Amino acid sequence: MIKAQVNGSADVQVEMKGADMVINGETVSFDLKQLHPGSYHLLLHGVSYQVEVLQSDRAEKKHLIRLNGKLIDIQLRDRYDDLLRELGMDAATANRVGDLRAPMPGLVVEVPVSEGQKVSKGDTLVILEAMKMENTLKATADATVKKIAVKKGQAVEKNEVLIFLA
Repeated sequence: MIKAQVNGSADVQVEMKGADMVINGETVSFDLKQLHPGSYHLLLHGVSYQVEVLQSDRAEKKHLIRLNGKLIDIQLRDRYDDLLRELGMDAATANRVGDLRAPMPGLVVEVPVSEGQKVSKGDTLVILEAMKMENTLKATADATVKKIAVKKGQAVEKNEVLIFLA
């Protein structure tokens, strides 16, 4: 079962049972045909809809579609997302800014940022050499570099703080 939050409103529960779709406990008949990539024709309860997928972020399970000219923002969740949220390990928690720590013992090859610099999610913060391989450590969220605790050529241990972020 998938839960869909449409335009930030209450959840809609969607489940596929064979060729049928069940929405909030009601079995609905539908037909979906792809017209071309990102564009579909949907026949739902005898009503025709034009569907365009404008944006799709599969990792975040967020989609922006145009349904008969109306913009609709959809956030999907499954039982595993709910379980992670219950355990405090959901995406919102994962994207919280935290200090960058060494994932393994290694040697600092490069620190391409400076104190006070604003960084974006995905920016390279440190390049760490471990077991003869270079590992690029990136920002997990937008942040500001408060303090750099390491220097090029420095050996570090697992879980040692490399950069303090705010």
